[in-house]
Amino acid sequence: MVKTIINKTKKEQLESIYKDQEDVILIFIKFKSFKDSTNKHDRYPKKENFYKDTEELKNLAISAGAKVDSEVIFNQVKPNPKYFISKGKLEQIKNIVFEKNIDLVIFSEDITPAQQTNIQEKLNIKVIDKTALILDIFAQRAHSREGKLQVELAQLNYILPRLSGKGIQLSRLGGGIGTRGPGETKLEVDRRKIRDRIRQLEKKINQIGIQRDVQRKKREENNIFQVSLVGYTNSGKSTLLNTITNSDVYTKDMLFSTLDSTTRRLKISAVQEILISDTVGFIEKLPHQLIASFKSTLEEVRKCNLLLLIVDISDNNFENHILSVKKVLREIGVYYKHIFLVFNKIDKIGESELQRIRIKYKNAIFISALKKIGVEDICCRVKKIIEKHFLSITVKIPYSENKLISFIYDNCQILKKQYFEDGISLLLKTDFRYYSKLSRYICKKA
Repeated sequence: MVKTIINKTKKEQLESIYKDQEDVILIFIKFKSFKDSTNKHDRYPKKENFYKDTEELKNLAISAGAKVDSEVIFNQVKPNPKYFISKGKLEQIKNIVFEKNIDLVIFSEDITPAQQTNIQEKLNIKVIDKTALILDIFAQRAHSREGKLQVELAQLNYILPRLSGKGIQLSRLGGGIGTRGPGETKLEVDRRKIRDRIRQLEKKINQIGIQRDVQRKKREENNIFQVSLVGYTNSGKSTLLNTITNSDVYTKDMLFSTLDSTTRRLKISAVQEILISDTVGFIEKLPHQLIASFKSTLEEVRKCNLLLLIVDISDNNFENHILSVKKVLREIGVYYKHIFLVFNKIDKIGESELQRIRIKYKNAIFISALKKIGVEDICCRVKKIIEKHFLSITVKIPYSENKLISFIYDNCQILKKQYFEDGISLLLKTDFRYYSKLSRYICKKA
């Protein structure tokens, strides 16, 4: 058998891979908007925004290993409670599935567990939504122990409300996209077992989070400024980390190629060193299960002093991507931090277009991480930000001010601390915006 595979020609190997791909049909529903409507699905006021969503879902499906056979766009007034789409449109999909021998149907919007079951019974093939697709990609990409635990937790939280009767029979619909992870190790599970497993995973992830906190506190005690790279998936964060720190973090031109947070040291001057962390990429409408499950990983973003928002300038939708990332940053409570725009992949656009964007985003940095163009500007800019926006002060906080002490540990660099009977004395490097909050406790300026 091994001999046969080895002796296959390159063409035969490619044909074999092609056959293993699932043929999928993507379903996009454009709901009519009304001024008095509060429906969450009425969200396509602009044609370009709808086009952006269709391209994104297509790229996600390809990243999951699917072959996109068809893309169908329907106009509809409102979601059908039973099937999400109208019965007539469901019949059209059924005909396409039969004619083209489709393996999987993917909806661009979230569908309820009941709608998913009803559609699957009508089509007699596997049906998933965008959230399930993203979870599947994460299941493929997770390599570290923490990453695998986080993905499994997110998948189980997604699966739990979709169980009915004695369990979900995934075997009836086959394997492949949407069934990777816990689904392929146990095809029929009850709610009690899933809830028990969720509690176990939360406990394990919490333990890893405690270990991260210990490591983070050591870094804080060593007075190291921390920077996090954030951005839309596939914007080049890992490539940038490799370029400026001479690391070998895994990189590939695909969505969500890396999930695990990676931290490296970076010397920005002869005497100054910072820590820079790569984080999981964001995406439009990032599933809430992932935000909750990746809490400990995203903690790196919460605890950092500065965020570098990496943007793929060659993507036509980069401005929408910036908005999407900022929306997620708001959701995880870090939008108040310093955020600095870094436009990557400038080698992929023309000079006139680059100049236009430079004029619009005057304070941004423009680089090509892959070609090592402009990356030295990042060190210079971070150094200036540290000098301009951060003050060194000494405060004495009463032990009764627990919330303020927690705030200081979360948002300031602690250079030195001393314990007294009436409180704790801290030498801090803090953002100038927090000066008024701490001013009444200042003992002296450092």
